[in-house]
Amino acid sequence: MKPRNQRLALALAALAMAGVAALLAMSALRDQAAYFYTPGDARRDGVAPGRAIRLGGMVEPGSLRHLPDGVSIRFWVTDGQARVPVHFSGIVPALFREGSGVVADGRFGADGEFAADTILAKHDERYRPPQVAGALHKSESLKR
Repeated sequence: MKPRNQRLALALAALAMAGVAALLAMSALRDQAAYFYTPGDARRDGVAPGRAIRLGGMVEPGSLRHLPDGVSIRFWVTDGQARVPVHFSGIVPALFREGSGVVADGRFGADGEFAADTILAKHDERYRPPQVAGALHKSESLKR
């Protein structure tokens, strides 16, 4: 085989290997990816029970219930269009409360309830260091 043909065959083999590696990586990522849905999106798209997703929205005020076991909670997540019941067992983040943003990793059950494995509390974008927040609070109370 001529050197030119040998280089061409080697380049084609390398390209084919790279394509196979890319396909394998995409397949693995598709199986592991958790897609983000709001309650309205989940209702519209009809998410299949048992499929791993991320559910995001606001914790509906007045919906948070602590169960007697001391570690489980139930609450509703809403996006203003739809609402979804959520069940979680474990320790929730310190920022988690009614009326705040939340992202929950988990799966829908056959009954339509979302079983969360992980809860992530979202905060507003107006972050202030504690010293600044304290000074602002103090200056606002002096104005009154």
